[in-house]
Amino acid sequence: MSSPQESSTPFHWHDAEFDDSNFQIRGRTLFFMVILFSIILSVTFMFLYARRIFRFGPPPPVTTSPVHSAHPPPPPPQGLDPITINNLPTVLCKGNSSESECCICLGIFLDGDTVKVLPQCDHRFHLECVDNWLMTQSSCPLCRACLRVDSLV
Repeated sequence: MSSPQESSTPFHWHDAEFDDSNFQIRGRTLFFMVILFSIILSVTFMFLYARRIFRFGPPPPVTTSPVHSAHPPPPPPQGLDPITINNLPTVLCKGNSSESECCICLGIFLDGDTVKVLPQCDHRFHLECVDNWLMTQSSCPLCRACLRVDSLV
């Protein structure tokens, strides 16, 4: 058995065994530590960005206000109402017409075709062609003359 003196002696640290003055990080160890740190940093930033996106939505697009821009964006095109389109004059086409084809469909006007004449420019088009155009646009398809009554005033 052991004597009581041996069990009562305190544990003595040997500082020489834990001397870290010769501790060095070289070569592969340094490389892998830098890679590991970069991966942890990248994953952290991706996590924070994903959290922001899911919490607040995507960041708003950068736009310039019309006050600062030289030319404000044009308003969205709007067509004519069906009543105005139906009130445009139509004529019966004859073979000696100066305009012999519809510039929308490039079809030739035949004798007896009913064509629509635009009042501002006197350009002529097939009824179906120009009616479809005027549903979305308020100008002549050929010369872009405005056909809106309220813009003429």
